[in-house]
Amino acid sequence: MSQLEHNSAPEVKKEFIPYWWKVVFVFSLGWAIMYADRTILNPVMPNLAAEFGLTNSQLGLLNSVFFLTYAVLQMPSGALGDKFGRKYVLVPGFILFGVFTAISGIATSFAFLLIARAITGLGEGTYYGPQYALSSDAIPKKNLTVGTAIINSGMAIGISGGYILSSYLTLEMGYSWRAPFYVMSVPTVLVGIMIWFIIREKRRTNKQVEENTTVEKEKIDWSFLKNRNIIAVLIMVFCSLYGFFMVITWLPQYLQVERGFQGSDVGFISSLIPWASIPGALIFAYLSDKLGRRKPLIFFLVPIAAISIFAVAYIQSIPLMIVALIVYGLTGKLALDPVLIAFVADNAPKKVYSTIFGIYNFVGMSSSILAPYITGAIVDVAGTMKTGFFVSMVLLGIGFVAMLFTTEKKTTV
Repeated sequence: MSQLEHNSAPEVKKEFIPYWWKVVFVFSLGWAIMYADRTILNPVMPNLAAEFGLTNSQLGLLNSVFFLTYAVLQMPSGALGDKFGRKYVLVPGFILFGVFTAISGIATSFAFLLIARAITGLGEGTYYGPQYALSSDAIPKKNLTVGTAIINSGMAIGISGGYILSSYLTLEMGYSWRAPFYVMSVPTVLVGIMIWFIIREKRRTNKQVEENTTVEKEKIDWSFLKNRNIIAVLIMVFCSLYGFFMVITWLPQYLQVERGFQGSDVGFISSLIPWASIPGALIFAYLSDKLGRRKPLIFFLVPIAAISIFAVAYIQSIPLMIVALIVYGLTGKLALDPVLIAFVADNAPKKVYSTIFGIYNFVGMSSSILAPYITGAIVDVAGTMKTGFFVSMVLLGIGFVAMLFTTEKKTTV
């Protein structure tokens, strides 16, 4: 590492536990809490429907409005973090979503719950950009890929934890659907406080911020949006995330209503996807770097993910359905994402990395706005959730076709 690079990072002192290990642990815990907070809603959707008299499209809207506010805040939160300090944006947002997770639990009407979920989404929307900026500054370059992969694994752990907690408390123990929201709000606020005290940030002076902003404005060249590879990968990430958020939103209810599972079995089976995704993401990220190419892995992963989503809905055998869920975890969004991110990095100029990754995340999260509501509306019309799985398979096929039109040269490590 050069002297310049060393000086640009936060000051590192010799500690018993290296500072960047703490960063990885705290931010992976942050993602785990965030995804647990997101998924506690999904196993109790039948309970919500019964209490408030909701249709499937209204149930989907609860998730869609959350992801709408989450997506809208992505780029503003990054810009505010760069200007005023990442912790000053991230931590208040984290605590806000913890508070409104609890408030969601006291909702007395559908409109109340809808507003609470929207504000929860705003709070979570402050995390993505500031978190990756802080972790990229803190983790040594030689450990950045591994450190980021470990941080991302918190998402899978959180999905599983949210499913299991919610299904156990509500479906197994018989508590109200409100209980998981109350329980999760406490560790959420505590983790927000933990981030404040553990994470260090080297603040820039106003002069440095102004100089950097001027340079960025001079250098940004939007011609990368005409790049065929970039357009194709944006289509691919939209299609991939649509299927993923359709599955994590509706799978618990599908298992209950159309497959007959009850109690904690719903949470356990739903958790197979995120648990399988952890080794999948690490293995395929390693292979991607080893090969120096991304397309072969994309062309391997996407068809298998599409077939497995179809199999979950249309194979009658319960053991084979469980196998299909595990295969989707190994090859689906969480495993594909690091490869797609690397593909973007290979094709975008470094000077617009912040811009292109902001667009990449916004496009991906846009599908999370649409998937829950559209799937609910389809179910109301078709009378079965299988149609939602079929649509997700078709979209993965569209993403696959888009990637056929890309070109790639082997990268050197």
